[in-house]
Amino acid sequence: MTTKLAAAAAVALVMAGAAAAPSAAASARSAEQPAAQTMSVQAQTVTTWINGNVRIGPSTGYSIAYTVAANQSLSAECWLVGGFVNANGVYHDKWVLLSDGNYIWGGLLKGNEVGNVSTPCF
Repeated sequence: MTTKLAAAAAVALVMAGAAAAPSAAASARSAEQPAAQTMSVQAQTVTTWINGNVRIGPSTGYSIAYTVAANQSLSAECWLVGGFVNANGVYHDKWVLLSDGNYIWGGLLKGNEVGNVSTPCF
């Protein structure tokens, strides 16, 4: 009888621990969440020097989302390496992620290869 009580108590403790574990994990996530929310990329303004295409991904293999005119200002988040483009005497593979989630090739932007966007995408 004592063995059955001890086994029942052990099962109860294990079950209680299992029920508490998700709660503890949720608390840990809650404690981490504010730090993640404060980490955000500061948007930067980029300006086109020529007409061009904004795409849904970082290469000419992606569909065109919309076109931009020369001297148009856009909000940018970060830059990344994508597909190579050779146009207007410029050849490189740097793309800029815009705040709307689309991409523009850096060769269309005033400034350096990435329109002077300082933040690389992670």
